[in-house]
This record gives sequence, structure tokens and C-alpha cells, in this order.
Amino acid sequence: MPQSGPRRDPIRARPETGLTGALTGPYPARVLVPDLPLRTARLVLRAFTTDDLAVVRDYRGRPEVTRFLYHQPYDDAAARAAIDRLVRRTALRAPGDVLNLAVTLADTGEFVGDVLLTWTSAEHRQGEIGYVAHPDHTGHGYVTEAARELLRLGFDGLDLHRIVGRLDARNVASARVLERLGMRREAHLRENEFVKGEWTDEAVYALLAREWRAAA
Repeated sequence: MPQSGPRRDPIRARPETGLTGALTGPYPARVLVPDLPLRTARLVLRAFTTDDLAVVRDYRGRPEVTRFLYHQPYDDAAARAAIDRLVRRTALRAPGDVLNLAVTLADTGEFVGDVLLTWTSAEHRQGEIGYVAHPDHTGHGYVTEAARELLRLGFDGLDLHRIVGRLDARNVASARVLERLGMRREAHLRENEFVKGEWTDEAVYALLAREWRAAA
């Protein structure tokens, strides 16, 4: 997402929900209910509230933010529907669940974007990371810092084996974020999705738990 998460300056998380792993074999009987808010060196990652409606309407309503995302710029109705979803995304209790957190500056409380982690498969211990940066706060590494904290939660909290990031292949800024996180480019899929009236290429990045721990 212009630094935005799923399919923008950030990554390209799939449209709401979607269970990709069948529960047919042994898998960790874990859930992830983080003790919110989370804190990093410069940031606070917290649950969304209905008070965030105006800021969500603002940054998700900007064409430069949604250029590489699945959705069009938000209007008032779309922003309200989004808030209804976002306020519930505070834990990962089953595959298909999404943890979606607002990212604010620790010293001022100013909103700088959001990050998300989707639990895509319990059987195969897979997840997907995404992020959306507020365009007024790019260039400071905030999205990278926040996304790194969600990688930690996924690998250490949920015991995931592999986390991927998916993005529009034209989204060079988002690709740089994933590379700074230590993720490896694994695929370039030609015209694999029809989005907003055009066929688009998709890039896929991934990181394994052992790679994450080796770099820690």
C-alpha cells in the first residue's frame, strides 16, 4: 500500500478471510491472543477502535494508497465497513483469522499505518503478512519496524513455519520493505489476477522460521 500492506506499498493480503490449510493432520494447538498494545522502539501497535474512523477514511481514501491494493479508495460507507472489521481483528484463534493492528508513534500517538498477520494454515503452519503505510509518514522505516514485530509474533507466538508476503509486482517500494525484513523473493506470477480492470503480475516473498531465528 503506498506503503500500504496488502497490495500496495506494502503487501497484498488476500481479500477478507479464506482458509487455505485443511485441518487433516497434526498441528500445534495454539492460538495467538497478544497482550495489546505492543511496543517497539518507536511505535505502539494497538487494536483499532471506532475512533479511528476518520483516519481510516482519510488514508485509505487516497488513490496513491490504494493503487496497488484490491480495493478502490474508500468513501464514507467503505470506511465504516472497514472499521467494523478492523475492531474485531485482535487475535488469531483459528486458520483464516486476521490480526490487524493500528500503528502509532510512541511519543505522539500519531497514526502512521496498519499491519496485519493472517493465519493461513494450521496443518502447514503458514501465515501471511501485510501492511499499509500512511502516505504522510513514509520514508522513516515505520512499516518495516511494525511488520518485524508481527513476524516475531507469527514465528515465536504462533509457531509458524513460514510467512509469505504477496504484492503487485509493480510495487517496488513494498518489495523493498519485504527485503529489509529478510524475506526472499520466491516467485513472479505473470498476469495471475484481474484487478481493477487489468491483468496484474504478482510477486511472492517468504521467510522460514529458522531463517528468522538465525538472523535475530
